[in-house]
Amino acid sequence: MLPIGEQQLRGAFVNASRKETSLITPPDNLDEIDWASLDFLGWRDQKLPRRAYAVLPTLDGDLVGVLFQQAESAPRARAQCSWCQDVQLPNDVVFLSAKRAGPAGRKGDTIGTLVCERFQCSKNVRALPVLAYEGYDREAARDRRIDELRLRAAEFAAAVTRP
Repeated sequence: MLPIGEQQLRGAFVNASRKETSLITPPDNLDEIDWASLDFLGWRDQKLPRRAYAVLPTLDGDLVGVLFQQAESAPRARAQCSWCQDVQLPNDVVFLSAKRAGPAGRKGDTIGTLVCERFQCSKNVRALPVLAYEGYDREAARDRRIDELRLRAAEFAAAVTRP
């Protein structure tokens, strides 16, 4: 992911009102982020614990910012993240919902996803997978997981913006 500043970050949100956008608390370390190791930028709001944000690159290279609300209840069983699909998750997965952009969102239409609670997906897919069999190309498998994460995040961004 390419580096972005606070102004570009705020301007990317498609499902938030002007007031909500102005109240977004950007990540504390925005200037220190290792952008090369991220496929998208996601963070939790420090002031509102059930609120989360993500800035997702689209397949066209644009950025789509999404404001999320975490469900009040947790999944009943250990859930798998819909984005990184890591089967050896070192972290919790939560259900996040987001208003759709435009008129659909103003009518109350939402879309939801199961995602790593602290958006650790980029880190998860970069871990070398276990050796599945002799000759298994772990590097290629990792590269495929990174590409798939980018595709799933971009597809979610498209779903939020789709009328």
